Amino acid sequence: MPGELVGRARAWLAEDPDPETREELAKLIETADPDELADRFSGTLQFGTAGLRGELGAGPMRMNRAVVIRAAAGLAGYLRAGGHTREHPGDQPGGLVVIGYDARHKSADFARDTAAVLTGAGLRAAVLPRPLPTPVLAFAVRRLGAVAGVTVTASHNPPRDNGYKVFLGDGSQIVAPADAEIAAQIAAIGPLSEVPRPTEGWETLGEEIVDSYLARTDAVLTEGAPREVRVVHTALHGVGTRTLRDAFVRAGFPAPVSVPEQAEPDPDFPTVAFPNPEEPGAMDLAFATARATGTDLIIANDPDADRCAIAVPDPANEAEWRMLSGDEVGALLATHLVHKHARGTFATTIVSSSLLARIAEAAQLPYEETLTGFKWLARADGLRYAYEEALGYCVDPEGVRDKDGITAALLIAELTAELRLAGRTLTDLLDDLAVEYGVHATDQLSVRVEDLSLIGKAMDRLRATPPTTLAGLPVTSVDDLSKGSPTLPPTDGLRYRLADGAARVVVRPSGTEPKLKCYLEAFVPVADATALPDARTAARRVLDALSTDVSAAAGV
Repeated sequence: MPGELVGRARAWLAEDPDPETREELAKLIETADPDELADRFSGTLQFGTAGLRGELGAGPMRMNRAVVIRAAAGLAGYLRAGGHTREHPGDQPGGLVVIGYDARHKSADFARDTAAVLTGAGLRAAVLPRPLPTPVLAFAVRRLGAVAGVTVTASHNPPRDNGYKVFLGDGSQIVAPADAEIAAQIAAIGPLSEVPRPTEGWETLGEEIVDSYLARTDAVLTEGAPREVRVVHTALHGVGTRTLRDAFVRAGFPAPVSVPEQAEPDPDFPTVAFPNPEEPGAMDLAFATARATGTDLIIANDPDADRCAIAVPDPANEAEWRMLSGDEVGALLATHLVHKHARGTFATTIVSSSLLARIAEAAQLPYEETLTGFKWLARADGLRYAYEEALGYCVDPEGVRDKDGITAALLIAELTAELRLAGRTLTDLLDDLAVEYGVHATDQLSVRVEDLSLIGKAMDRLRATPPTTLAGLPVTSVDDLSKGSPTLPPTDGLRYRLADGAARVVVRPSGTEPKLKCYLEAFVPVADATALPDARTAARRVLDALSTDVSAAAGV
C-alpha cells in the first residue's frame, strides 16, 4: 500500500501547478510517511452541497490549486451541458459566472484559477474587484443575471482551511441533484494539462458592483427611523470591516468603532483560536473595546461576513456584556420585520427555535421549516425572512438570497435605535416575547472529534437504542430524518419530541466541521412578567439535563 500511495503522489506531483504544494509534496514523497500519504491520497475531497472545504495542502484530500482547477472544470462542464437550466428554465447553457473570494491563504489564487478555467471552457467569467463579503457575491449573481457564482471561502473555519462554494442563477447555494452532477463532471476530468487555462480573457468587476450592493442594503431600513446607536464592530480578521462601515455611514448611522486588533484581513487570525464569534474567547477584544468606548451594541461578523453575532450590555451588570444566541437574534429580527409590516413566508430550520413559528402564526404569516443551511432556506416558497440558529439571517431575499451579515447588522441596529429612543433595550424586547409566547430556551451540545468514525458510531448507537426519556421527560416521538418526509428531504439526523412540546432535541453530524451537534430546546409557559425569572431557571435546568442525557445516550 505505501508503494501505491507513493505512486499516486508522484503522479499528482507531475501535474501540480503550484510551486508551494509541489515543494511540500516532494518532501513528503522523500520521507514516504505512510500515515501522511494515506491522509492525503486515500481518496478525494468530496464536492457536496457545501461545495468543497478542507485543509490547505498538497494532494486530492486537501484544498489546493489542482483540486480547484478540477472543481472549476467540473462546474464548467455542468453549465455547458445545461444542467442548471432544469432548476432555472430561463437560463441558457453557458453564460456569465461571477467569482468572489475572501482574504484567506490562496483565496485569490483559487479565484484566478476558476476564472481561467471558465474562460477556457467558453464561458464568461467576472471576478469581484477585491476580497469581499460572501453576500456581495450572492447579490452580484442576481444583479448581473449570471447563471452561477463561486465564492472562495472557508467562512469561520480554522486558518489552515479554505473552501469553494457554488451558487446558481437565483443567487442561492446548490442542492441535490446539482451537487452530484457537478461532482460527476469533476470525476470525469482527465489530466490537468488538458484543461485550457488562458492567462487573460475574464473581466475584473469595478467598485460599481459594491456600490450597487450598498445601495440595496438601504432597502432593509425604514426611511426616517432613528439612527442614534453606538456600535462596536469586529470583523474577526475577515473582510467585513469596510463594507459594514460603508453600509452604516450610508444609512445615516454613526460610524461603528472597529476593534483595532481585528479590523484588517489577516489569514492567520492571530488573536483568536477559531475565527467564529460563537467560540470561547473570540469576542474578548470586542468586549474590551466596548467597555472602553461606551457603546450600545456589539456586532461581530465571521471572516466572510455572511453571519452576524450580537452582544448587549448585561441587564444584571451593565459593565459586562452577553452574547445573544442566534435564536434570540432571529426572534428579534422577525419581530422587527412584523412591526414593519413585512409580508411573505418566515422560515427557519428544524434545529432552530420553535418561537419563530409562534411569531409568524400571531402575525398570520406563512411559516416553513427546512433542513439546516441556507441552501434549503433560500428555497422556501414566497420567502420574506429566514434565519438559522448558527448566526445566519436573510432579511432581504430579493437582494441576497442567502445569509447576509451586513444587512442583518443594519436591521438590528435600527431596532436598537428605536428601542433606545423609547428608553428600552433588546433584552427588554426579549422579555416581552417570553411573556407573550413562553420561554423558548435553546442550547447546543457540540462535540469536535479527530476521528470522524466516532460520529457515525454515535448516530448508530442512538438509532439502535433510542432513549425513552431525556431530562426526566418521556420521549413522545422519534423522527429518523434519514428516511425523509413529505416536507423534508432525507438527511443524517434524529429528532426527539418530549412531553407534549416541553422539549425537543435534534442530533446530526455537522456538514462543514468534524463535529457531532445536538440542538436542544426547552419550552416553559409564562403566566406574567413576575413569573419570567422562575420560568427561565426551569428552562435552564431542562437544557442542562438534556445535555447530560443526550451525551450519555450518544456515548460522547
